Amino acid sequence: MSDREYLYTVDEVAQILKVNKNAVYDLINAKVIKALKLGRLKITKFELLRFLKEHNGKDLSDLNNIRELNT
Repeated sequence: MSDREYLYTVDEVAQILKVNKNAVYDLINAKVIKALKLGRLKITKFELLRFLKEHNGKDLSDLNNIRELNT
């Protein structure tokens, strides 16, 4: 993530998170990640960092039942 980039497309967020873009749409639809629409959906750098901080150590395989990761 560059310090100069403030907005990311769904494709870019998918690449950063190493998931497919449908997974990013699922996170947005479940309101786990907040997006804004400027032409296409965009995610701010602030929002992406918030998501990573708040969900570190969580199991996100079921977005209706997010829980602590069992290791």
